[in-house]
Amino acid sequence: MSRKRRVFDIEVPGVDDMEVGKVPDRALARRGPMASAISENAGALKARREAEQAIRAENDRLAKEFVQLKREGLVTGRIPLEEVVTEKLVRDRKPGLDDALDELKTSIREIGLSNPIRVEARSDGRYELIQGMRRLLAYRALLDETGEEIYRTIPAGITPLSDDTATTYRRMVDENLIRKDISFAEMAELARRYAQDPANDCADAGEAVAILFKSASYTKRSYIRAFADLLARFDKLLEHPADIPRNLGVDLKRRLDREPELVSDIVHALRAAPGRDAAQEIAILRGFVTDSGAGTLPTGNTGASPARPRKARTTFQVSTDEGVAKCTASQGKLELRTEQDFSAIDRVKLERAIAAFFRELEE
Repeated sequence: MSRKRRVFDIEVPGVDDMEVGKVPDRALARRGPMASAISENAGALKARREAEQAIRAENDRLAKEFVQLKREGLVTGRIPLEEVVTEKLVRDRKPGLDDALDELKTSIREIGLSNPIRVEARSDGRYELIQGMRRLLAYRALLDETGEEIYRTIPAGITPLSDDTATTYRRMVDENLIRKDISFAEMAELARRYAQDPANDCADAGEAVAILFKSASYTKRSYIRAFADLLARFDKLLEHPADIPRNLGVDLKRRLDREPELVSDIVHALRAAPGRDAAQEIAILRGFVTDSGAGTLPTGNTGASPARPRKARTTFQVSTDEGVAKCTASQGKLELRTEQDFSAIDRVKLERAIAAFFRELEE
């Protein structure tokens, strides 16, 4: 007995109508629940893997960018004040005498520090200051005045330890050259520190000035060298080097080049005036440039070599109808300098004028 064969009406699409690698939509419509779930789960897993790969790629990019920014010192963090050292960058100005420091402290109190300091990581775990001495001084002053915890740390861009010390010093120089209040003594001291650092293989401060201040003009470099020479001669004796005017420092250096024996006299005069203020120190130094005030140096057992007496000299100006007469008076000598031609004056008239001059002095 033969069985009846069941016949199913299955519509099979033509081969030419099927896309390669794609299940016909009609076939998908007839998939069971399990097949649909598996397909959907596979699609979700693929999307998740793609999202994870994208996240990892973004994290790698951000990590590389962070490392680069940190290497350049552009990543800011708060570091303890006590861990910041200033062995290379030196400011001679006293915080209490700097009015701008008070303004900076007020600004920090009200709105915080808008421009972080910049430091270089050291091998001992501390940080060498590269830029921002006044900001650091302001934070230290605020901590002393208030004792508030917020001032125990300071925002800082941290540069990794560099083997190239010249780059570190150049950063300090570039930072300070743009400031109007930087003194020639401070720039000279930076050059001296660079020359004294064994890692720099620098012969002297003059060579250091050429390296560090090569972007400055020739004249400015010569001024810095002059102050570096003064600091070398009177290293521990000058109490207010940053207040010495440029012209006074340069003129004094030139005078010492001509008369090096003056060094002992200046040392003696400085030692004889301990606790002097900036004006007094400038007056002492100016006396050795003009000879005024340097005629009588303090005496006593100071340990310095005896000061040799110097000729006193007084300089002044007198206004006349012909302009301004510059006068220099010293022992046995009076010198007048004007635009007037004295040779054109009648001799008898000139003699009467000089005689009247002496009579006036006698009276």
